[in-house]
Amino acid sequence: MAQSSFAARTFYFLGLGLARLIYRVVVSGRENLPAGGFLLLPNHITWVDAILLQLACPRQIRFIIDEGYYRQGFLHPFLRLTGAIPITPRRAKDAMRAAADAIRAGDIVCLFPEGQLSRSGTLLRLRRGYELISRQAEAPVVPVWLDQLWGSIFSFQGGRFFTKWPQSLPYRVAVAFGRPLRPDEGDIATVREELLKLGEICYSQRSILREHLAFACLRGLKRRAFSTAIIDGMDHSSLSRGKLLGVAVALARHLRQRCPEHRIGIVLPPGKGGVVANLAVVLAGKIPVNLNFTSSREAIVSAQTQAGLKTIISARAMAKRLEEFPWTPEVLHLEEVLPAMKPAIIAWWMLSLAMPAAMVARLLHIPRVGDREEAILLFTSGSAGAPKGVPLSHRNILGNVSQFAALLDSTRNDLIVASLPFFHSFGCTVTLWYPIIDGVRIVTYPSPLEAAKIAALVERYLATVLFATPTFLRAYLRKAEPPQLRSLRLLITGAEKLPDELARAVEQRFGKSVLEGYGLTETSPVLSVNLPDPKPRRPGEPIQPASRLGSTGKLAPGIAAEIREAETDRKLTLHETGMLWVRGPNIFGGYLNDPERSAEVLRDDWFKTGDLGRFDEDGFLFIEGRLSRFSKIGGEMVPHEMVEQKIISALNLDDQAERVVTVMGVRDEAKGEALVLLSSIEIDPQQMRAALRAAEVPNLWVPRTICRVETIPVLASGKLDLGRCKQLVEA
Repeated sequence: MAQSSFAARTFYFLGLGLARLIYRVVVSGRENLPAGGFLLLPNHITWVDAILLQLACPRQIRFIIDEGYYRQGFLHPFLRLTGAIPITPRRAKDAMRAAADAIRAGDIVCLFPEGQLSRSGTLLRLRRGYELISRQAEAPVVPVWLDQLWGSIFSFQGGRFFTKWPQSLPYRVAVAFGRPLRPDEGDIATVREELLKLGEICYSQRSILREHLAFACLRGLKRRAFSTAIIDGMDHSSLSRGKLLGVAVALARHLRQRCPEHRIGIVLPPGKGGVVANLAVVLAGKIPVNLNFTSSREAIVSAQTQAGLKTIISARAMAKRLEEFPWTPEVLHLEEVLPAMKPAIIAWWMLSLAMPAAMVARLLHIPRVGDREEAILLFTSGSAGAPKGVPLSHRNILGNVSQFAALLDSTRNDLIVASLPFFHSFGCTVTLWYPIIDGVRIVTYPSPLEAAKIAALVERYLATVLFATPTFLRAYLRKAEPPQLRSLRLLITGAEKLPDELARAVEQRFGKSVLEGYGLTETSPVLSVNLPDPKPRRPGEPIQPASRLGSTGKLAPGIAAEIREAETDRKLTLHETGMLWVRGPNIFGGYLNDPERSAEVLRDDWFKTGDLGRFDEDGFLFIEGRLSRFSKIGGEMVPHEMVEQKIISALNLDDQAERVVTVMGVRDEAKGEALVLLSSIEIDPQQMRAALRAAEVPNLWVPRTICRVETIPVLASGKLDLGRCKQLVEA
């Protein structure tokens, strides 16, 4: 064979020797490679994937390659020398037969099952041709993952190939070989699942995940120190990245001397003060606890007690607004503390500009390694009893920041609207830590409810990224004018299911697609998000879809998923509907001081989301609903959100600006549970039943009782307040 010739050996020796000077490949799972022939199935990120696979594999690989490339003049001699197998759509069976013969002869044959280079860094749809080769050869398939290549000059990161500088030299790459799959078990869903798991293994070994959050912030702010970090939407003042660091360092030294406790509370809305306070607490080597000041007094006291808080950082204006707030014995008001630090602020500002990050870190005693130690503490909304403490480690935050950065692919021109509260996980990671570390500008506003004022800020500063919830989107429909949101390139929503009619209404009014994402506090929080579909560069060019209506997008890099049966935990395929379990560096390590509840949702590093979901063949995640928002009636699982949508459509309530109905479940002796409809408008029960019957809605889905309320309770994050809804139903 060609690859056994002297010329082939010489080519491999020289070519791979040169490649080793450029790349440092770390390999795991070599012991998984069978001794005989098999089919290798990798993800496809760059033009040099084949070279990197050959560097990682101890035996020569024969690649199946498009005949158009195989016949190119300067490439053909080398591809022929390496034993590449050309393939065309018209003669695909011949190529598959040749590949199967090579595998039976003991060769390793590699096929890129996506059939094309990824233009988003995520895994594309897998094509079925590999199944025929495996069955014909009666040989196993081995999935393999190439990691850290998104951002390489040979990848499409930044919307282009080649025309960018290498991030490092030598360039570090991780390659992980998975377990061999028999021909009868290597179906598309299984191979995708195994590839995602290998991707998570590789991602979780990245060195950045071991860093300390404070050091990552310090290094991030040192880059482009004179560029704007924050524009305050209230007074329109701005703060450069270098000056933000100077202010935060001065306050951090004060906190280190004055506050011996390891957790410090923060009661501030999004703004310069909130950013400075959080950054200072982290630089002081302590843990920030952003308290939900919109919660009940009992919930706030519970959170303070669980966290062991003795000191809170706030402002006098907040103290006036929150007259009934249970303040700790020690309260630091920023407007009183910071003016006295002006000389220290200027000194540290100058020092941070002049000195390298490592030296500043040594002066401030900032460790380089944080890894799995607690970095921040958040509390859930407490819809079922007292709020749960969710400690997120340095690894969790830095992992999710890097994952979101890869998805967002921001530029220096981007400007994020930061109006979601920092006590909410999305506001905390995506509009606080991500901009600091990745160098993205933010314009802050203290309340996400004031849609008219936020729309004016978008227009004034040409903001490009806006995060909202469906509840807040309804406010934009009422209070914002289309020209005000013209500059937005991304309008991302999360926290609750995005109704299709709301997405259509927003697109019709503003000409902007609403991109739905998904995450949980326990996942730091981003798990998946839809992104804009790339524009074709020429007519007729096939487009790799980056969004899909009704889905929550594709999983972020480094996250693995399984679908299991909700009641038995029996494993299902990714394409079936069941309980969604996820694993990745952004998954928390357990609830604060609550091992029993932690054990319910964490098993062998897998996290039970509590949501029912499925994936389609392109890898888009569809969330069917939260398990707690289902009722089991007469043995059938009835989804509350779907019932709500049926009622809204049947009664023509699509144009309502606010949420007007929600469905809750109550105990029922006869059928286990019964549905109750909470409504903030008058609804005639007979009319509703007739409309639902006309829409062919099953009788089990029709609420027995309608409960009239003033308003449907929602949280400050825009999510439905299930706790208060439950109280209203019980009352």
